[in-house]
Amino acid sequence: MAWILLIIGGFFEVGFATCLGKAKETQGIISSLWLGGFLVCLSISMVLLYKASQSLPIGTAYAVWTGIGAVGTVLVGILIFKEPADFWRMFFITTLIASIVGLKIVSTH
Repeated sequence: MAWILLIIGGFFEVGFATCLGKAKETQGIISSLWLGGFLVCLSISMVLLYKASQSLPIGTAYAVWTGIGAVGTVLVGILIFKEPADFWRMFFITTLIASIVGLKIVSTH
């Protein structure tokens, strides 16, 4: 169950980073709504990380949570914000994914 909470928390981390990007692109009330989404996603993400870290080692939980957020945010950047998807960027995202999977495999929980 802790792993599921951690993965969902990682997705909410992607959500808060995405909201920050959209808030930067907009103005006025729309920007405020994106910032509200940021606060909601941030809160949910942190609570889920906290819950998961009660039964998983904090180092593993934090690394996986951050990794999911980093990979997801780069993919959102490429797909939504039209950021470049060059070879090296994709290479290092792939190594990050391999590291996240590796942490899950070697975790005893």
